[in-house]
Amino acid sequence: MQAHKLRLEDEPAFVLHSYPFRETSLILEVFSRPPGLLPPVARGARRPRSALRGLLMSFQPLSLSWFCKNELRTLHRAEWQGGQQQLQGTALLCGFYLNELLLNLMVRDDPHEQLFEYYQLTLQRLAHGADHAATLRCFEKHLLQELGYALMLEREADSGEAIDAAQPYRYVIERGALPDSDDQQTGMPVSGKTLLDMAADDYGDAQSARQGKQLMRMLLNHHLGGKMLHTRELIKDLTKL
Repeated sequence: MQAHKLRLEDEPAFVLHSYPFRETSLILEVFSRPPGLLPPVARGARRPRSALRGLLMSFQPLSLSWFCKNELRTLHRAEWQGGQQQLQGTALLCGFYLNELLLNLMVRDDPHEQLFEYYQLTLQRLAHGADHAATLRCFEKHLLQELGYALMLEREADSGEAIDAAQPYRYVIERGALPDSDDQQTGMPVSGKTLLDMAADDYGDAQSARQGKQLMRMLLNHHLGGKMLHTRELIKDLTKL
């Protein structure tokens, strides 16, 4: 495992969160491309003259180097890679929501290189003013897919038949889409068009946007074990995303 490598140099990474550690240091929650999620210690990073103090910020592409001793990773170099605009306003709240999702759904030392690339792309979309709600839905879907919880959006769960855009369905957790009928009352009602639009990452239709949000809420709540995400509640209250 990556966790047992004694030293890693110049790994692309983002800081998702940080915690004070002792008087002058920080424990970081880092999403790095090869190792995945990991918690290095940044010694002295809280000192006023520390070279790390202004670098270890969320949403900025970094190159990090650390060494490992007795399972404890210690950061020894960080460099800013540039190229990412600062997130502001609602986009900043959305960024914190992405980070909270990653921290609550990923496990440490589990590499997800494609997810890392998609996270970076999502930050760029948010910074450049893309539709916030649609951007979040796309990330949520790709996150679940990368973690092994892919949504069945193009075929019925039991029969394997293609989803019909004109037909109503019910989406059942850990099964998928089933035809809506008097015999099938479990799961969330959703149109076939919404399912196909979600498969194509297309949220231009108002009904698809509304039902897509409801479906993703249901699935994320399931995989989070009912845990409330503070950033999601804040975004919901402020912007109805």
